[in-house]
Amino acid sequence: METTPAGLPFSFPFPDGFLWGASTAAHQIEGNNVNSDWWHREHAPDTTLPEPSGDACDSYHRWREDMDLLARLGFTDYRFSIEWARVEPAPGRFSKAEIAHYRRMVEGALERGLRPMVTLHHFTVPHWFAERGGWTAEGAIDLFERYVRATAPIIATGVRHVCTINEPNMIALAVAFRELGTEVAPVAGIPLLDEPTTDALIEAHHRARTALKSISPDLQVGWSVANQVYQALPGAEAATAAYSHPREDVFIEAARDDDWIGVQSYTRTRIGADGPLPAPPDAELTLTGWEFYPEATGHALRHTAALVGDVPLIVTENGIATADDSRRVAYYTGALTAVAAALEDGLDIHGYLAWSALDNYEWGSYRPTFGLIAVDPDTFVRTPKPSAAWLGGLARTGRLPRADL
Repeated sequence: METTPAGLPFSFPFPDGFLWGASTAAHQIEGNNVNSDWWHREHAPDTTLPEPSGDACDSYHRWREDMDLLARLGFTDYRFSIEWARVEPAPGRFSKAEIAHYRRMVEGALERGLRPMVTLHHFTVPHWFAERGGWTAEGAIDLFERYVRATAPIIATGVRHVCTINEPNMIALAVAFRELGTEVAPVAGIPLLDEPTTDALIEAHHRARTALKSISPDLQVGWSVANQVYQALPGAEAATAAYSHPREDVFIEAARDDDWIGVQSYTRTRIGADGPLPAPPDAELTLTGWEFYPEATGHALRHTAALVGDVPLIVTENGIATADDSRRVAYYTGALTAVAAALEDGLDIHGYLAWSALDNYEWGSYRPTFGLIAVDPDTFVRTPKPSAAWLGGLARTGRLPRADL
């Protein structure tokens, strides 16, 4: 029998009930999120962002089409986010219309056989929340908890998995970088995260978890962490552990009492005696400038499991920015081979959700194309890529096939 590079059969069977899906974020696909902090940042006179989000993929109006495509392709799960700035555009003023809109999305997913995973905060906050000082302002956590409770009509029924906050370590990193006068963080060499923001986000997550359980004890609550896959060169093990803890591990450890934790990785970061190193000179780079390294997912899963113990793992994001869809299939094949190997070794992994369902706004630019589905920027016509059919076919069979690499 032919085997994968990890020695597993190409027909490796994934567990029954495994989550096979794709992920999106509201600001990146909906368009015209005019009340958010990111919209204001995009349109500030001194912005350093290459381009604004604008209409994005117009998914605010075209979400049915997006779900139809995912369901037809064979996916069983869809992760999307609720936009806080739409639900609460002004302090204490909750929009019944927007709450109804997101409830229709939940019901629409269920009607199409897609299990909805709902993220409550995916990077953007209401402009008014940012203006009063963001996460470290007095009463900020109370305000987030109030918003979480206001989402009850959306998530109380029909939703099983709720993600409180997406990549909190990247939110704390963004604060640190703004203090340094830049908008974009490189893969390696990131500064120390803002500690007050770190502490606030962890408390906000724990408060949100309690609030969600009061909405429905059946909700499975977790959050997702950006895994940089810090790899120590010989002799740099202690330095790597010290580098990783405030930038990543503290957020993983905060999930020890959760129902699940989201693992999100795209590449690796090698650490030498003097700190992070760039990608090897002969490495293949993606459109984001990251090393093509699909094995990162396996390393991230194993590292997370070592820190959280028996908390179930879900790959809530994984993918590659490329214009060559054959490389996307190759990347998914490598990543899923690593997931399969981790399952074989006994890790409790409940799902794999690709980033992203659509080519979308990648926080400053449309150039990095992560999507399984291409979107025409003028007509918004959706065109599934071969990788979408490949991954959807895997979702249908629940078995890892051989790909022509």
